[in-house]
Amino acid sequence: MQGPFHRGGQRRPMAEINVVPFIDVMLVLLVIFMITAPMLTQGVQVDLPQVTSEPIDTPEDNDPILVSVDREGNYHITLGGDTTAVALDELAERVSVILERRPESPVMVRGDRHIAYGEVVTLMSTLQRAGVANVGLISEPPQDE
Repeated sequence: MQGPFHRGGQRRPMAEINVVPFIDVMLVLLVIFMITAPMLTQGVQVDLPQVTSEPIDTPEDNDPILVSVDREGNYHITLGGDTTAVALDELAERVSVILERRPESPVMVRGDRHIAYGEVVTLMSTLQRAGVANVGLISEPPQDE
């Protein structure tokens, strides 16, 4: 009877796979993804309009939610022609309530050209916290003088 360490005769191929290197690679990848994942979600996703763009067609039963910032920094929500002035801290709650009733409504942001860029970024961040995935920016076409 020959033992497992017998040197003579035919050798059988070993059918076991060495998993230690695979585990090492997987742990390194896990650490890399854990570090980079928070960095990927810090921006606000915005579909910026082109210089010359076509108007957005929305179905009549799906009016867009217009969120505006005026020259004084006041926030307004317009839905179906009704405009309501709101504070920034309650804006997210109101938009999320509207989106629960009408989840397919697009959200559009209007900002006065004289306000600081930070005001619009703060508004878009608030909308993102309210569950808005895509925000459209409303602009006017250039005036030919």
